[in-house]
Amino acid sequence: MGQAGARRAGRLSAWLVVALLGLAAVAVVSVFVGAKPIPLSTVVDAFTRFDPTDNDHLFVRDERVPRTLVGLLVGAALGVAGAVMQGVARNPLADPGVLGINAGAALFVVVGITVFGVTALAGYVWFGFVGAALAAVLVYGVGALGREGATPLKLALSGAATNAAFVSMTTAVLLTSTDAFDQFRFWQVGALAGRSMDIFWQVLPFISFGLVLALGSARALNALAMGDDLARSLGQDVARSRALAGASVVLLCGAATASVGPVAFVGLAVPLLARAVTGPDHRWLLPYSMVLAPVLLLGADVLGRVVARPGEVQVGILTAAIGAPVFIALVRGRKVAAP
Repeated sequence: MGQAGARRAGRLSAWLVVALLGLAAVAVVSVFVGAKPIPLSTVVDAFTRFDPTDNDHLFVRDERVPRTLVGLLVGAALGVAGAVMQGVARNPLADPGVLGINAGAALFVVVGITVFGVTALAGYVWFGFVGAALAAVLVYGVGALGREGATPLKLALSGAATNAAFVSMTTAVLLTSTDAFDQFRFWQVGALAGRSMDIFWQVLPFISFGLVLALGSARALNALAMGDDLARSLGQDVARSRALAGASVVLLCGAATASVGPVAFVGLAVPLLARAVTGPDHRWLLPYSMVLAPVLLLGADVLGRVVARPGEVQVGILTAAIGAPVFIALVRGRKVAAP
């Protein structure tokens, strides 16, 4: 590595540390701030002098801490999954919604409600995860048909077709069941509220393994970004590299979407923002996306708790409101490097 490369690595490392500090600050704010005003001293006492008979102490430990931890985990998953999807598809507009992942999760959540009578959020997780995984496998399988394999255009078309089909099936089921619609709409909006430590522990293994798999695919994604032929000339097994990266997306998107519902723009806008800083090098892009995405998700969640007190605005609504202008600004400013 030359001097210029060393300076660049030092600069990116320094900014990554700053992003980590920002993430820690947002996480602390998420624990201390909520729709229900609780004195700061009481929040501190909930950890240092816990009283199981104090409702405020219980609320902090049983509500705010789990939703913060779930937000950290899901935010990291969505950010990295978005960056990997954009790299695999060689399309800076790829995200779980565009490629049908959210629609697959939604369809299976509806099936769980209507066919199996699932009413608890912990049950939604498993149905949503299976639906997201099957949607991703279907999109890649259809996109890989033909001698040229899974090209960016074929993946985009396959994702659009799969998304439309799953949305149609979901709507058809909901039209026949008012009870299913009433339950489904609370999951569909995308929310961190009400997520317990049970949800955190259920999705932790999937997201952890998905993150490891994604970060290990960084060099392969750099090669794939140059085109399949050049990647092969550099010694990459293109099919294997794309399959491993796709497997990480299945784990990350499936677990994240299943646990909190479809959250818009995090997996799309954050990698674009990170790429404006890091360039197309996935060795930096993936860690930046993993840190910046939970900053956006938790920040939006905190904002949603305070703008409509004593009620809340769900995080899925606010990420769309925040992420859309950021996305438009990045695209109009032409700061987006190709994957």
